[in-house]
Amino acid sequence: MKVLNKDELKVAEGVLLKHLPRSLKVYGFLYGINRNKPSTLEVIVDTWPNFNIIICRPDPKNKRALEFMKKVTYYSMDDQILRKVLTEENAIDWSTYFLIGGFDISHDPILKEVSSNRGINNRCYTAVRLLYLPDSTHLLKPAADSELEARISSLNLSHVDLVNKTWKFGGNKQGYRNIENLISNFPSCCITDGQGQPLSWILVYDYCALGLLYTLPEHRGKGYGKVLVSAMAKRLHSQGYPVYCFIEEENDTSYKLFKNLGFIEEPSYRAAWLEFNF
Repeated sequence: MKVLNKDELKVAEGVLLKHLPRSLKVYGFLYGINRNKPSTLEVIVDTWPNFNIIICRPDPKNKRALEFMKKVTYYSMDDQILRKVLTEENAIDWSTYFLIGGFDISHDPILKEVSSNRGINNRCYTAVRLLYLPDSTHLLKPAADSELEARISSLNLSHVDLVNKTWKFGGNKQGYRNIENLISNFPSCCITDGQGQPLSWILVYDYCALGLLYTLPEHRGKGYGKVLVSAMAKRLHSQGYPVYCFIEEENDTSYKLFKNLGFIEEPSYRAAWLEFNF
């Protein structure tokens, strides 16, 4: 396995661009790293320059990596090589709790077999559908009056606690640090009340996917979600970001919202998160 340097990361981003949308999660990580977004990851490949497997994993030399949940992400072009890398290579540290996130769900048997052979327990954390917006011409802009548009703003660090408390996967110190990092370094969008306090918001994960879309219960039913997704998608496209999201399979409300705004689903693809050593 080879750890990629700065120049090689830029080359790898270009390779992954040709494999969208299936490569979006790893592509999103590389997109951020290559534009100097702070990261606690290192990126490795099986061979270079013609790689079959690319893995994003916590960088053991980065002290800040310990502040965040241990996550691994990969993109594979060859199932047999993937099995070999996971079995024989020192590509993943199997010794502690960690997540493998956003992998092709067809790899579920391989991951479970390899971990079981190592005596490591595993379970599905979540399964998701991938939706993406190839370009801004696909975006259907919802109706929004000038008063509402004037209340669209960005989140700041004073909002971290509010977002963390309402995030399904947050509510703890790791969640707080994660959201603090996202608000500090990636685009965000919110609709505020008359005092400038957020009523509804959306963020961008460090792998550049839209996420954490939330509206306070007493302000739902006003179309805030559609306005925010549309505004954020337009902004991301203008800045060159990939525009995509992962929607949990049971979340029909968000699925319909994104589909109605012009997002496209890759019907033959599902992604999942698995946790190990829980």
